[in-house]
Parts: sequence; C-alpha cells; structure tokens
Amino acid sequence: MKEKIINYIKSSVTEFKKVKWLTAKETLNFTLHVILFTILFSVFYGILDFLFSRLIIFLK
Repeated sequence: MKEKIINYIKSSVTEFKKVKWLTAKETLNFTLHVILFTILFSVFYGILDFLFSRLIIFLK
C-alpha cells in the first residue's frame, strides 16, 4: 500500500513537470475573451427575452 502511494506521488510530480503553463499574457488574453463573450451572449439573450416577452403580451 505504501509503495502504491509513493508511486502515485512520483508519477504525479512527473506529469506536473510536463504541463505547459500559460504565460501571464496568454492568461489575460483568454480571460478578456471569456468576459467579452459573456457580455455579448448576455446582451443577445436579454434582447431575445425582451422580444419574446413583448410577443407574448401582444398575443394575449
């Protein structure tokens, strides 16, 4: 059991060394993209919600 835990930790450390971490510039770039798309989709769905609610009021 102890051997399995040690092997697991060793393999985890080995895998972490293979990871290509993002630079600060890349992280900022991806974050800004996510924020921009979130705002755009929120506005889009807000407009759709407004239009459908007006349609429902009109059809009553």
